[in-house]
Formats: sequence, C-alpha cells, structure tokens
Amino acid sequence: MRKATVAIVGRPNVGKSTLFNKIAGSRISIVDDTPGVTRDRIYAEAEWLNKKFTLIDTGGIEPKSDDTILKSMRLQAEIAIERADCIVLMTCVHDGLTAADKDVAAMLQKSGKPIVLAVNKVDHGGEPPMDFYEFYNLGLGDPVAISSTHGLGVGDLLDEIFARIPAELFEENQEESTALRVAIVGKPNAGKSSLVNKILGEDRVIVSNIAGTTRDAIDTSFTKDGKEYILVDTAGMRKRGKVDEGIERYSVLRSLSAVDNCDVCIIVVDAKEGISEQDSKIAGYAHEKGKASIIAINKWDLIEKDTHTMKNFTDKVNQELGFMLYAPQVYISALTGQRIEKLFELIDYVHLQHTMRIKTGMLNDVLSEATMKVQPPSDKGKRLKIFYMTQASTCPPTFVVFVNNKELMHFSYLRYLENQIRAVFGLTGTPIRFIVREREDKGSKE
Repeated sequence: MRKATVAIVGRPNVGKSTLFNKIAGSRISIVDDTPGVTRDRIYAEAEWLNKKFTLIDTGGIEPKSDDTILKSMRLQAEIAIERADCIVLMTCVHDGLTAADKDVAAMLQKSGKPIVLAVNKVDHGGEPPMDFYEFYNLGLGDPVAISSTHGLGVGDLLDEIFARIPAELFEENQEESTALRVAIVGKPNAGKSSLVNKILGEDRVIVSNIAGTTRDAIDTSFTKDGKEYILVDTAGMRKRGKVDEGIERYSVLRSLSAVDNCDVCIIVVDAKEGISEQDSKIAGYAHEKGKASIIAINKWDLIEKDTHTMKNFTDKVNQELGFMLYAPQVYISALTGQRIEKLFELIDYVHLQHTMRIKTGMLNDVLSEATMKVQPPSDKGKRLKIFYMTQASTCPPTFVVFVNNKELMHFSYLRYLENQIRAVFGLTGTPIRFIVREREDKGSKE
C-alpha cells in the first residue's frame, strides 16, 4: 500500500519551506528570505496523529515567467501536483491576494486534486486581519490561517488535509525503511543531477549547466530489480573561500550531512577537468567518515581516447586520491547512459563489502601468514608482538589488534596488514579501521 502524498505549492517566498520543515519536524529544506531558494522537489516522511504520509516541498511557481530556472521550478511543481493526493496552496496575508496567487490557484483547480488553502504569516491567535478574508475570492473554500514560523494553525491545517484524503492511504506503524541510501556528491556542474535523472529515467531534479543549480540534498526513493534505494542528489560542494552567502553555506552543510547519513557515496568527477583539489577534499571527507565509496568519472563520452587514455586517467586518479585506492573507478556518461548498469553493480557490491564480517579464525590465519612473511617492527631491542586480531564492527570493517606495546606499531606495518587482509578478503570500496590495544604477554612471565 502506498503512502498518502501531500504537496505544498505556491508562488515564491510565501513560507512553503518553513511549513515543510515545521511539519516534517526537522530542517530539511533550506529556508531563506530570497525568493526561489527551493528549486527542486524535496521529500520527507511526516506523521500526524500516529499516521504517516509523504510531504513534498516545491520551488515557487511563477506561472508566466520565461526565466529558465523558474520554468524548471514550475515543471517540478507540476510533477509534484500530479503525484499528490492533496495539495496545500500557500499564500501570504502580508502580500494580500496577488495575481500570481490567482494564476496558481487556477492551475491547481485544473488538476482536479483536493486543495487546502493556507494563508501564512497570521502570527497571532484570535480573529485574523481583514486582509485574510479576501482569499475567499480564490474559490477554494475556507482558508486556514497559519503561521509556519510559529506553528500556529498547523494542526488545523493537517486536520483539513486528512479530511480530504481517503483514510486507507495513510499507512500506520510502518517499519523503518531498509532502502540503501546512496549519496551522489562532487563539485558543482560535474553532472550529478544528470546522473540521477539517467538512473531514474525521468526529470526528477532540475538539470542545468549553471553551476550550483541544486542547492538542497534531494532524496528520491525507487526500486530496481526488487531492491529499494534512496538516491540523494546533493548541492555541488564549492571551495570554502567561495561559500560567501548563507544559502551556499547551508548547501555545503547539507552535502556533508548527506555523506554522513549515506550507505554508499558516489564521488562524481568531471572527466574533462580531471581530479581537482575540491574532488580530493570531498573524497577525503567520505574517507574520514568511513563510507563505502565509488569514484564515477563522468562525461567520459566527451574525451578523445587512444589505447592508453583510461589507464593514464586511472593512474592520475590513484595519484591524486592515494588515500582511497580501495574505491573502484567507473567511467560513465550520464548523458548517454554509458556504464550506468556497471555503476549499479558496484553500488551493491561495495555495500556488501562495507558490511562484511570476517570470522576471527580466518582473520588470524591471515595475520599469522603476514607476520611470517614480514616480521613486526622493533625499536631499541624491543619487538612488537601481535597476539591476535578480531573484527569489532562493520561499516566500515573495524579490526582490533592486540599487541604487547602500542608504541611499537608503526603506521607502515598497519598498512601492510591492511594490504594482506584486502588481498584475501577483498573489501573493495570500503576503508578499513584498526584499533590497537595492549594486553599483557602472559608467555613472558617467569
């Protein structure tokens, strides 16, 4: 049974994202006084009176604008309207009833969907101001006075929404999703949104060659071969020195948060530009957070090639991202769909490796062979003894190494042990963590 879906629409800067965040219970959409901040559809799971539903925030609708971005935002809102079971039309009492409000209302009425009219910024209880009553002229029934900032009237609004949706569409007591969360990150204009659209087969997010088009991290659920995924398209991460405006700062934080909360991280690199300093920083953040990662070299169709092109590019990536040699590279084109299937195979594979658990006995067989090949280091006559190793956790695979003296464990020897473990068990696409602990050498006692 599918969830009920509610879309919040209206012209720009009437408080749609503030209401969205208030209902969703967290700051999911970026909220700013600049019109047009929310450009794509943003989804969240919301709950009212123990019933769950899907909430959609949309970019502001300017029905008669020819601006490229505004036209794309209007298209996104239209798709949200098409999918919604109920639509909340947001207006603003401070602005009064505008021509744009009337145009949006007319567009919504053509959809045939149930509509709840919300008049925002009525910031006090009691009788609404006189300007409130002119919204009856939209012909959408009784308006609901709300303050999305202060939460006034939001409960009444939700009651009106529920009254217009068939009860069977509200799913109760849903189990937490087991969908695989895949964050698509990279610098601006690397082709992340185009990649999402190619995977989904629809214009789910706005695609533009204007760097910085996607400002929010956008979750999209879908199913492939019976398996559920959530794709998170993020705002391009810019160099810190270029993040001057508050909106850009929020976008970078949202991108980092998407990495924090994902299962698999796809780092999209522009093949025409090669690995940049910013690509390295993004990859470094994913590495530090212990995320399963894939390096997707996009726009590969635009590169002139000879027999050595791919090898040379791979070598450059390995040189620039030497800390992430475990991450597989896949050469793709979001435009033509080249190797997109291969990318999906890798998503499943690296997640499997990221969650791998190795039995202690097998791990210590590898440890024993490794120490026979290369003796542990010594210092000032004291030699490192490694008693045994066990896996403490997954995501990423984390191993506890018990030794006689932690200070004798050189970083280079841990790297050697990591290479030996990878040679046997693979662990492709995932970093490995080691925790070195001391324990008493019982065999040394007299």
